[in-house]
Amino acid sequence: MSIGEVRASRRIVFSGLGALGVAAALAGCAGSNGGSTKTKVSAGTELATTAEVPVGGGIILADQKLVITQPTAGTYDAFSAVCTHQGLLVTSVEDGTIRCANHGSAYSATTGEVEGGPAPSALAKVEIKVDGDKILAA
Repeated sequence: MSIGEVRASRRIVFSGLGALGVAAALAGCAGSNGGSTKTKVSAGTELATTAEVPVGGGIILADQKLVITQPTAGTYDAFSAVCTHQGLLVTSVEDGTIRCANHGSAYSATTGEVEGGPAPSALAKVEIKVDGDKILAA
């Protein structure tokens, strides 16, 4: 070996490759939400009809990043559909619960409060209004 020549052992090379693999795996779990967790809907925009939202369940509007629920007949609520755990969209609404199947978070369909899983905080409430059979952004 000449002066200035450095040789890495196999242990160092494989340790570095292992660390690189872990970093890549963690980056893959980071979730993408299109850069924004805020909903961007103008007041008065029609979001859905009342017939589209089942009692005890709800619908997810992915483009608007909203979830609209009907916890009891005739009562409609809306929340951000962005899970507070890693910023992925929630995946379903049924039996009074908004679920994020990505990592197991669950939220109340009435309040948006965390009911289980790794989510650190509630879903943000979004103001809506019902006009006849239309659900509108407020």
